[in-house]
Amino acid sequence: MARKKDAGAPDEIVIVCRNRRATHEYEILDTLECGLVLTGTEVKSLRENLAMLEDAYAKLEDDELWLIGSEIPEYTQGNRLNHKPRRPRKLLLHKREIDKFCGKATQKGLTLIPLKIYFKNGRAKVEIAIGRGKQLHDKRAAAKDAETKRDIRREMANRRKR
Repeated sequence: MARKKDAGAPDEIVIVCRNRRATHEYEILDTLECGLVLTGTEVKSLRENLAMLEDAYAKLEDDELWLIGSEIPEYTQGNRLNHKPRRPRKLLLHKREIDKFCGKATQKGLTLIPLKIYFKNGRAKVEIAIGRGKQLHDKRAAAKDAETKRDIRREMANRRKR
């Protein structure tokens, strides 16, 4: 029997893991949410918040989008039906979304990066982004800007206390 969804109920999102290096290494231009094809033991491992996206990227092959290099460790209570931790996983998108999103990513210097894996209303999702690699001077400028903003916030908080 299908469950009815309340019209006013917000989407329940449980974040499993984030790719923290992505925002440091890449300038994020656009993001997109897509589904993820998983086996049963992979879902159970994700529910235990076990996953890594550090070296992962998305790749277009035969009009399908694949998540390469992500690691979901084997489920501890899994038996011989356990999954391979670093296997390629198919991403679920409509054909028009793949054409539009990956069309941008085929430009020179752009790549598809997974930002986070999460559960939305009980379904595993991946947020992928189109990113352009940052040069060393860009990273230094971003760090300097973040430090300046942090100092300004700190001074404003000190002024409010007085």
